[in-house]
Amino acid sequence: MADPQILRERFNQIRSKRDSLLRLLEQPNLGTLRIDVNQALEELDDLIDDFNRTFPESNFPQN
Repeated sequence: MADPQILRERFNQIRSKRDSLLRLLEQPNLGTLRIDVNQALEELDDLIDDFNRTFPESNFPQN
């Protein structure tokens, strides 16, 4: 099993990508890719929720 601190660091890297997805979603010429970006955001938000339940001391805010 992985060290909880390593998991937190790796999760921080993943979570930092959320802002990139939000910026991408603001692009007016996204077309049908918008559906995929929305889905990725929803799944990332679910992952953040799951992580917060597993490691409540990390307490990442939900955007």
